[in-house]
Amino acid sequence: MTLAEISRNGLALFPQIGLVIFLVVFAAVTVRALRRSRNEVSRWAGIPLEDDAAGKAAQEGSAEA
Repeated sequence: MTLAEISRNGLALFPQIGLVIFLVVFAAVTVRALRRSRNEVSRWAGIPLEDDAAGKAAQEGSAEA
């Protein structure tokens, strides 16, 4: 489709609606991320490095298989 066909068929509104939806979702995610406390974010940062019983059991189970 060319731009002339898009304009003639009244389809020019759809990209604008998509852009508005994207910007609203982006702003909401950004605000939610910035409103989190530093302690909570620091705890999340350490989750992959924590030793726990469930993680060890899963690793042992996969090593046996």
